[in-house]
Amino acid sequence: MGDSSAGVKNNEEISLPEGVRQGDERLLKVTSSARDKILQLREREAGFPFLRVGISGGGCNGLSYKMKFASQAKKGDILISNGDARVIVDSKSALYLRGTELDYSNALISGGFKFSNPNATSSCSCGESFSV
Repeated sequence: MGDSSAGVKNNEEISLPEGVRQGDERLLKVTSSARDKILQLREREAGFPFLRVGISGGGCNGLSYKMKFASQAKKGDILISNGDARVIVDSKSALYLRGTELDYSNALISGGFKFSNPNATSSCSCGESFSV
């Protein structure tokens, strides 16, 4: 299989590199409001059909969530789709994200993307970092 093509529009087929696995909401559940916001933001990110969600060291509790649009998936990634919203997670981050829900709120205070992670033993008040 080839690399994903740039400029992917909604409902277009995309090709994935060999070694990308299909995931589902047991790994990461993308709510309908998060899906809608991802699709809205993706319109501004021409050529970046995927939202990459990952975990990195840092933040006030040791681990933090990272999100950015990506032009293609990589070998070893896991693809989760909710309609035309395509989220990719690397296999290392998947260990920390299993069972997590990604939601979005339009609220003026504390709005934005929110992670509800059942693996987190503690998290900071802003919800951007956690520990396991």
